[in-house]
Amino acid sequence: MFQPLPSTRFDLNFKIAGFPVRVHPMFWIIGLLLGWSGGGLESIAIWLVVLFVSILIHELGHSFMMRRYGIESSIVLYHLGGLAIPHSARRAQLGWIENILISLAGPFAGFLFAGLTAGIVYAAGGLVFVDWLFGFLPVPVAFMPVGGILVNEAVGVILWINTFWGLINLLPVFPLDGGRVSQQLFVRFDPWNGYRNALWLSVVTGALLAIVGIVVLDSLYMAFLFGILAAQSYQMIQGGVGPRF
Repeated sequence: MFQPLPSTRFDLNFKIAGFPVRVHPMFWIIGLLLGWSGGGLESIAIWLVVLFVSILIHELGHSFMMRRYGIESSIVLYHLGGLAIPHSARRAQLGWIENILISLAGPFAGFLFAGLTAGIVYAAGGLVFVDWLFGFLPVPVAFMPVGGILVNEAVGVILWINTFWGLINLLPVFPLDGGRVSQQLFVRFDPWNGYRNALWLSVVTGALLAIVGIVVLDSLYMAFLFGILAAQSYQMIQGGVGPRF
């Protein structure tokens, strides 16, 4: 489910900073479904553009950090987000700290993007404040005095995707970045049982997030996504699958 889809003749292919990028058509279709809220075409276009740029920045964070350790990669954007795919098996030979830094580079690239956006809002004389979701998840909210409704909408989507979903991505659910970090830590300090324990943590966290998604956020997408991730982690436990860093 979380493997890149086969190439099609409708793929968008380009390079950025030397990294090949392939955008599967399902990326646009799923993005359109997620962003459909009864708004106008302008709102849908803003959502798709911001989603594309944000996920690309996230994957570039992973790719630049891999390059830092001598590993080139390519980027695929597909139905459930994106992947930075190393061109060699050398990542598996890196130490646990290097692997954690590679995993963290994606969400922190998004946090940087959100921070730069907030800085632009401040520079334009706007306001930025933090809305605490559930009392502990910080989500910046901004008002731009220039550019009108559409600019403010774009700023809001940038901050939402790159903070809320960036933080969610850091939770210990495999194969999200937080899940990969937790696996590295568990295996580092418990080589025999660490991987299995990390998967159990993924099962519990994913199940809780699925419940939060449907009960608190009224989000079928979030409930479906984390329900699938929890089930996948449980299947890996039952199948005795080894570490996948």
